[in-house]
Amino acid sequence: MAQRALELRRGKLFLIPGDSPMGLRLPIASLPHIPEEDYPYIVERDPLDPRGPLPSYAPPSYTPPPAAEQMSVFEQAPSASGAANQNVEEQKLRKGGVRTAMSIEIREGVMCAFMPPTETIEDYLELVSAVEATAQEMQIQVHIEGYPPPYDPRIEVIKVTPDPGVIEVNIQPAASWREAVATTFGLYEDAAQVRLGANRFLIDGRHTGTGGGNHVVIGGATPADSPFLRRPDLLKSLVLFWQRHPSLSYLFSGMFIGPTSQAPRIDEARHDSLYELEIALAHVPPPGVKAPLWLADRLFRHILVDITGNTHRAEICIDKMYSPDSSTGRLGLVEFRALEMPPDPRMSLAQQLLIRALIAMLWREPLDGKFVRWGTTLHDRFMLPHFLWEDFRDVLGELGRAGYAFEPEWFTAQLEFRFPVFGSVHHGGVTLEVRQALEPWHVLGEEGSAGGTVRYVDSSVERLQLKAEGFVEGRHIITCNGRRLPMTPTARSGEAVAAVRFKAWQPASGLHPTIPVHSPLVFDIVDSWNGRSLGGCVYHVAHPGGRSYETKPVNSYEAEARRLARFQDHGHTPGKIDPPAEQRTLEFPLTLDLRTPLLH
Repeated sequence: MAQRALELRRGKLFLIPGDSPMGLRLPIASLPHIPEEDYPYIVERDPLDPRGPLPSYAPPSYTPPPAAEQMSVFEQAPSASGAANQNVEEQKLRKGGVRTAMSIEIREGVMCAFMPPTETIEDYLELVSAVEATAQEMQIQVHIEGYPPPYDPRIEVIKVTPDPGVIEVNIQPAASWREAVATTFGLYEDAAQVRLGANRFLIDGRHTGTGGGNHVVIGGATPADSPFLRRPDLLKSLVLFWQRHPSLSYLFSGMFIGPTSQAPRIDEARHDSLYELEIALAHVPPPGVKAPLWLADRLFRHILVDITGNTHRAEICIDKMYSPDSSTGRLGLVEFRALEMPPDPRMSLAQQLLIRALIAMLWREPLDGKFVRWGTTLHDRFMLPHFLWEDFRDVLGELGRAGYAFEPEWFTAQLEFRFPVFGSVHHGGVTLEVRQALEPWHVLGEEGSAGGTVRYVDSSVERLQLKAEGFVEGRHIITCNGRRLPMTPTARSGEAVAAVRFKAWQPASGLHPTIPVHSPLVFDIVDSWNGRSLGGCVYHVAHPGGRSYETKPVNSYEAEARRLARFQDHGHTPGKIDPPAEQRTLEFPLTLDLRTPLLH
């Protein structure tokens, strides 16, 4: 590696004041100007270039350059007092020079080596070997900081980054399933050692994830080995299969779903996005036809985006598949983002295994055809855990027919964690179960605040699923606060489900500020033949006695106590009841929205 001394205006190095590492406080502005045609740019190596084995490095020996080469930019003339003055003259353009430097400093008894940017991994490893040899010779600890090594598939890199509310860990690729299992279990165990976890309890006692993503990234050992670059039709099949099964978008996601979430579906944003995507799919070559590496990126880059055009926030993210922006974007990677970090490593491995099996199936059996125009069904039928689970069982059935045997029991823990049961009652031969359902949140319009312009998220609306067993159509009616639920029969005889959408709390800024809170919710099993309620239950959003919790639950027992306190297995409406009229809407036929006006 070439070495050259930095040439400064005053001949000495004066750091910029501060307490940051030395490499961040170098006086870059004091370096001589270099013409653009001679500027020593750092050009990253093409990730598709073939690479041989990494060499072994011996401790290098440093030989200072000859004094004749150590030229100063400015002539220094002695003043009358004998001190050196800087002549006032324009800085001249010159060829050659350096713009990177490696800085070494001792901080708190540790030798800190600030690494400069390098073009190749060989240069980076050569510097690291020199630092380690020096630290071993001096018998002191060493801390490597500064610029990360350039991308190279021959080394494994794990990155730990603080994000708002979570710690983001980008783990190294796994070459086999056993390696993926060992890495996943090791990550959870290491996190537990420092008292970190992937779950939390809300103030009302609900058990949820932390909001961090369990994003699964699929690629190859090298970018050229990526299945998505070798077979563009694989990405086409994945997009088709994923869109046809909404359970893949919602069963493993976090609380924030919808068109403005972190991983929106392609059909949750623009209404004509599926139309445009079908045009792109028609230009994907079939299996066996060789295609240029850039084809899949050019076809999907401007369609697999969120409503703002952000490629990284798409449900199926391809911004690192073959991006023309930088060499680190041409890695052949596809990221599946509709996954939240589950509380147990086995749940995470079940999700990873599912995606691996889908890719293997679609590699052997490519898909073709049209998308499903779900419309408002996405935010109606597939917000209910019953129909999501039925759709997911269809996914497992397709995998089973392709030779990949999956058992639904492997994902039952995920279902119960995602959609907890608040309680159930049994009256008059009818069992009524209250379970958490999904509710898409929406980002509001811009508002001014003390810190600038903000956009709030309205999370004040919640949704519950009501499932009735022993339900007799024409006799039994399920009501909520006196309004009739649109109970819909399922595939099982005597079973019906519906959803109730309500305003749980009053935010400072939200949709429909004049609509009051609907809690508590009183559910009745009404016998229309007798005109009376057989029984019911009451669901409270907060403590029924009006207690206001100031802190979150300290453990799972306190959280469970808070959840149990919010459900009462009694409290039905007494007296004679006139059966209310059905209020089924065209947009959301399975959901009773208590925010809508009561029809008379």
